[in-house]
Amino acid sequence: MNTLSSVCVYCASSTKIETVYFEAAKQLGTLLGKRKLRIVNGAGSIGLMRAVSDATLDAGGTVTGVIPRFMVEQNWHYSELTELIEVETMHERKQKMADLSDAVIALPGGCGTLEELLEIITWKQLGLYLNPIVILNTNHYFDPLLEMLQRCVDEHFMRPQHTAMWTVAETPEAAVDLIYSMPKWDKNTRKFAAI
Repeated sequence: MNTLSSVCVYCASSTKIETVYFEAAKQLGTLLGKRKLRIVNGAGSIGLMRAVSDATLDAGGTVTGVIPRFMVEQNWHYSELTELIEVETMHERKQKMADLSDAVIALPGGCGTLEELLEIITWKQLGLYLNPIVILNTNHYFDPLLEMLQRCVDEHFMRPQHTAMWTVAETPEAAVDLIYSMPKWDKNTRKFAAI
């Protein structure tokens, strides 16, 4: 079983999405907060980011938000977080979020969330991030992406063993269980990064 103190959560900032996504985000935040884990996220004040943050804090956890300065200047940050870390660029933000986390859980989101998820998977393939990555597939949102990743394997753009870099959960409870049980990645597998 993995020893965890912090979990990076990627998710949407949209406020226009269906209630089922908010419910799952709140449930995840509550579960992580009850375990006294620190959530690391993008410090957004709306959408699923806000929902996860509020639920985590309400359940006794802490939240560290990482956000570029230009977003703070737009007042996009959530000022009620336990800690707010300002960085200069989006690249620094993603690096800091990864550096602070013992695991990643990706909730549904748009281009930003998809980009974060695919980048952390790429880093794992290269041996730069070794911790668990869990995709929380609420409402089957990620089904098309998972099909695309399988096509990458089927058409030899990735090796079959690379599909072990992430795992998929259908519920927040399963996602939390998986971050504790999913084995750490071996950085020596980077020699298999290319086909």
